[in-house]
Amino acid sequence: MGTSAAWDERTGSLDESQREMITGGGLSKRFSRLPLWLSHPSNIGAFYGFLVSLALVLPYYMTEEFWLPLWILHASLLVFATAFLGLSSRIVNALTKRMPMAVNRKIMYPMPFLGFTLFTLVHTDLLVSNTFTEYLSWTLLMIPGPMYVHLAWAPRWRLLCMIEDGANPFDGMPTIEENRSEELSDVAGNDSELMEVVESFEEE
Repeated sequence: MGTSAAWDERTGSLDESQREMITGGGLSKRFSRLPLWLSHPSNIGAFYGFLVSLALVLPYYMTEEFWLPLWILHASLLVFATAFLGLSSRIVNALTKRMPMAVNRKIMYPMPFLGFTLFTLVHTDLLVSNTFTEYLSWTLLMIPGPMYVHLAWAPRWRLLCMIEDGANPFDGMPTIEENRSEELSDVAGNDSELMEVVESFEEE
């Protein structure tokens, strides 16, 4: 995105809720500081696949006789698959124009660790190896990254590109403050005293 000063200048016209939607949480904030070509959804997906591949080095080393060629093959396939899913998410979001969605961290974050544990148990013969356990371990390892990219990062990257081009991605959309005012008016009607009470509770 460039310097922080340039970023502040481009987002100065946005309210706090809109800026929060663009930057997202801690992980997305780190990605948003990268150049747009580097933080492309396919690159973020490939980066996730690479991290998973690194975690699999030890199980392959301990359980496979010719582990390095096999690991390189599977790591390449994993990186390619996650990069392709990231690119697909980018294309889908370009067509749907969907806004970023929050991911359920309590569900998503433990999944790679569960998948790694299951993968290790299967390959060390501590758990029965069959088609179901193999697919389940790979699914748990792969899904979190592409899911995060699809739900959160690909839509957010599209917004960042719009801001980079000088466009306002929220043009014509009411702000949260405006929505709250409308909801408050619907509830309180013309009762000014009730509106003051509700507003005082919101401030507290």
